[in-house]
Amino acid sequence: MLIGFSVGNYKSFKETVTLSLVASSITEEDKELDENNVFPINDKLSLLKSAAIYGANASGKSNIVAAINFMKWFVLNSSKETQVSDAIDIEAFRLSTETEKEPSFFEIVFLLEDKTFRYGFEVNAREVVSEWLFQADDSEEKMIFERDFDNYILDDFPEGQGISDKTRINALFLSVVAQFNGKISGKILLWFSKTLQLISGLQDTQYREETLESFENDRHRHDIIEFIKKLDLGIADIQIKKYISQKTAMFGIYEVGVKTVHRKYDADGKQAAIELFDIETHESEGTNKLFALAGILLDTLRTGKILLIDELDARLHPLITRELICLFNSNETNPHNAQLIFTTHDTNLLSSKSFRKDQIWFTEKDNKGATDLYSLVEYKVGKDASFERDYIIGKYGAIPFIGNFKELIGELHE
Repeated sequence: MLIGFSVGNYKSFKETVTLSLVASSITEEDKELDENNVFPINDKLSLLKSAAIYGANASGKSNIVAAINFMKWFVLNSSKETQVSDAIDIEAFRLSTETEKEPSFFEIVFLLEDKTFRYGFEVNAREVVSEWLFQADDSEEKMIFERDFDNYILDDFPEGQGISDKTRINALFLSVVAQFNGKISGKILLWFSKTLQLISGLQDTQYREETLESFENDRHRHDIIEFIKKLDLGIADIQIKKYISQKTAMFGIYEVGVKTVHRKYDADGKQAAIELFDIETHESEGTNKLFALAGILLDTLRTGKILLIDELDARLHPLITRELICLFNSNETNPHNAQLIFTTHDTNLLSSKSFRKDQIWFTEKDNKGATDLYSLVEYKVGKDASFERDYIIGKYGAIPFIGNFKELIGELHE
């Protein structure tokens, strides 16, 4: 489970900001909202099942996802994908002389096997500046290891003994220890690899393969077909066929064709036959997106994973987007407490009937180009307030301030 993520001096983030999935102490008027959108960990901690991030274009919404994606990639690959002379592909905040030569900061707090871990690092293009791992259960937080350049404190990390001198300056110590079969480090890397998933709602075709693989399991195939049918897309069934095309014949590689099944009716409105449509040729962009994401969405719910989607609502009807979110904000459809974090422009979702105030987040740039990240829970919001209306009129910030286009058009005609 994800508790929180912090990033600083990265892309549009100058100062360190934190996205928290910790449920605040607020009590919503709608008790059902609290029961479905929040799940308890212990007497002191409850977490949110979803979080929505709003903001103007170019305000930094996608950079939150990019920051988590970089952290995941670096954790999984820094020990094996780079050489000692390779630069780290990091982009610090570029609009300030204060930060351009400072390291970027990343920290994530998560639950793994009933223990809370806090792991983070600071990096620049040349090296890992610092790195740390802390753990807490029912007691106070304790340090597992700390690193400051090439100085290490490993008092409570026996699996890391003797490995610091094998760690390059541009590699993470945690990743290297995992390469040497460290038990704790290996479990943490597996969490990053298997539990933390990030996808783009704009480039969704790349996830189609996971849906196709799910079709090989009869139970998962049934779930995907039912998922598509319930979204009112006019599809009665889906057929998957493997074939060898002229392009792939010489390599002996199969291609996969996806056909959607539609009912054909006679003049009396009775079903007379079925028609097969090629999904890529005949179905809409939105239908293709839903099919591509079906596998990963259902797997996330089935296994209690964490899913981050940039631009979730792209090419989808607002009611369908709402239903996808409701799958997570429900004890019935999300019994394993999977978590969904997404960026969106869809203000139809901004409703106290769907979200608690602490589930709604905003990004806004200041006049020096730096992004701030903050939650609606920080505002005093009236009981009967409309989240959507108040957001659109600028009450919470995070909207574009658009210039006068009429003046521009007038100048063009002069």
